[in-house]
Amino acid sequence: MELTNAVAVITGANRGLGRVLAAQLLERGAKVYATARRPESVDLPGVTPLYLDVTKPESIAEAAAKAGDATLLINNAGISTHTYLTKGDLDSIRLEMETHYFGPLATIRAFAPVIAGNGGGGILNVLSVLSWAHLPDYGAYAAAKAAAWALTNAARSELADQKIQVSALHVGYMDTDMADYVAPENKTSPEQVAKIALDGFAAGLPEILADDLSRAVKAGLAG
Repeated sequence: MELTNAVAVITGANRGLGRVLAAQLLERGAKVYATARRPESVDLPGVTPLYLDVTKPESIAEAAAKAGDATLLINNAGISTHTYLTKGDLDSIRLEMETHYFGPLATIRAFAPVIAGNGGGGILNVLSVLSWAHLPDYGAYAAAKAAAWALTNAARSELADQKIQVSALHVGYMDTDMADYVAPENKTSPEQVAKIALDGFAAGLPEILADDLSRAVKAGLAG
């Protein structure tokens, strides 16, 4: 998909990878709606702040109505509760699923008709190496990201005839607030991840692997 002159809607764009994706899309000539639960926290010059909470369907519908010129949706909003599946808090597990699966499903259902009506475009889902590697202390997160991977693959087939490209971004640890407990040498900069993501998406890749860890785990799936 050509990103110059694209009209992008990015969830969770007030910080971390979402903010960096917004900045790099602006540099590539795109128009950007930077969405957040608190749009007043969006401080990136040149973007249009927009209220959107992926756990609130009414906010998604309102955002889709306001961003009627959208041609690109990036599902980036995320949390990590570090909840075990067999003994963890069920509300935290549900929150992970709402944020990483039902939220992106709702945004896709709301924005796909908008994108198709504008002649087609794309959807990029920010996933994780934990879509494939399922560790106990990330049980809820991994289950939700695995579900989001299935969503991405199914949506790619469902939306192909509407000229909507659907891609997944897989990445391990990034140097953002969510991974502030991880040693710096084990993290990739969000700037590097964003560049790889946008280059891969522009090239039409269905899956974009942003670091060595994701590449190694994906290569090991066949084994």
